[in-house]
Amino acid sequence: MKLIVVTPIRLFGEGLASCFSHRADISLQATVSDMVRLRQCLQTVQADIVLIDVTQGIDLDEVRAIASEHTGIALVALGLREERGDVVRCGRAGFSGYVDRNASIEGLCQALSDVSSGRLACSAEISSGLLRALFGIERRANTMELAEALTRREGEVLQLIGQGLSNKEIARQLRLSLATVKHHVHHILQKLKLPRRAQAMRRVREMPWIASSAPSLVRHQDFE
Repeated sequence: MKLIVVTPIRLFGEGLASCFSHRADISLQATVSDMVRLRQCLQTVQADIVLIDVTQGIDLDEVRAIASEHTGIALVALGLREERGDVVRCGRAGFSGYVDRNASIEGLCQALSDVSSGRLACSAEISSGLLRALFGIERRANTMELAEALTRREGEVLQLIGQGLSNKEIARQLRLSLATVKHHVHHILQKLKLPRRAQAMRRVREMPWIASSAPSLVRHQDFE
């Protein structure tokens, strides 16, 4: 694999270069000190993996930009604290893998090999955290799509349903006719794909953003 190392610590970079020189499966193409020089290097040097030292802090926006511009290159965070929040943030920025700061040289080389093969090796705790984060993002995205399908008035009605108000109480508070409120409740249940009002009440209590994020659209029923 063709590798570029990014680290602001010259001694560290030279040490890694010395270690990699004994590996037949790793060809170190360049060692640069920062992201600006990495960007310049990538204009002329071909690489499969970029190993980025994150122990001194790193601008994740710069990482994200490079990841989007060079989609064929895998970025690996070197020296990352193996904590769920840090791993998730790096994943969102475009890193394909990471090497824990307590890893050995053999562990580093194995991690690079895993990334090159499209694998991610991490602890069971981190795997569980990543899955929870992934499912949380997908679940919120799905519910946000439902929320965006609600009108402003339907969002208001749904909020009041979550507070346990009856149709008559909702009609009184929003100054609508009872028939109009029933109409909105019917459409809310259809859009949320729920058969009963009690389930809508439970849903909005569990995920209040469903109602609060409904767009402020002006539609003819808002005046009914």
